[in-house]
Amino acid sequence: MVRSNKKFLLLIMIPIIAEAVIFLIIPILGTLGISFMDYNPLGHTNSFTGWDNYRKLLEDENFIIALRNTLCFTIFAVGINIVISLTAATMISQLRSNKTRSFFRMMFFMPCMAPMVASAVVWGRSILNTKVGLVNEIIRDMGGDAIAWTGDPSYVMFSVIVFTLWADLGYNIILFSAGIDGIPGEVYEAAAIDGAGPFRKFFNVTLPLLGRTTTFVVLMTLISYFQMFAQFSVLLFKDGPQNSGLVLTSYIYKIAFVNKDMGYAAAISVILFILILIVSLVQRKAGKVDWEY
Repeated sequence: MVRSNKKFLLLIMIPIIAEAVIFLIIPILGTLGISFMDYNPLGHTNSFTGWDNYRKLLEDENFIIALRNTLCFTIFAVGINIVISLTAATMISQLRSNKTRSFFRMMFFMPCMAPMVASAVVWGRSILNTKVGLVNEIIRDMGGDAIAWTGDPSYVMFSVIVFTLWADLGYNIILFSAGIDGIPGEVYEAAAIDGAGPFRKFFNVTLPLLGRTTTFVVLMTLISYFQMFAQFSVLLFKDGPQNSGLVLTSYIYKIAFVNKDMGYAAAISVILFILILIVSLVQRKAGKVDWEY
């Protein structure tokens, strides 16, 4: 009986294992192999170059700019996202009416339902546009001067972060709301009996008991933001002025599909993969929680 159950489990695991091998393991190994080659999909000879592509990274100024912009965007965007989404979820959870809570959650989640590319086009042409954009129209009405949100290196990253937060906050608000709803009400009642106010309840009850949810949300947001591509490609024109909007994903695309240098693009992809892996492991280790409620 036990053997038959094991055979059945192995049988139903075959499609999952096959999918992981075909769409995960083989592409990763293939990318790693190509990164050691001078590979051009249109060329007839693709020679082995060893570590040359990785040595080239250290001398590539655009790679350094893309790496710096990627880290800057991820650190600030993820930090602001977590703070705003957790605050919003906490405030929504304080509402007594289920319909009111559902309404606000729906309102925050609606931008997430729109395709990122379509949202970026709308923002670029009607909200952040220098001449006829909604934001600049408001600034002019207040007596100020129009700002080139996507044309001035000083404002490019700020504009992309604001757009990303608008388009992506809803997911984390829903996840934090689910985590808060899962906290037993008796814990808050005990805190109230001890004389805890709203702020003490949040920092001493809600925040500690959301440890696992917070770890998951931060990890998923970090992985997602390291791979952001659509808004940088659509919202900005040619990676922004002075490459102020150049990130690793857009640089990989440019090297691979414009310059047709697949080997060098694969090397950059491997670096991005390692960077995400290291950050994920560190964050998971730092956010480890060993409690139950």
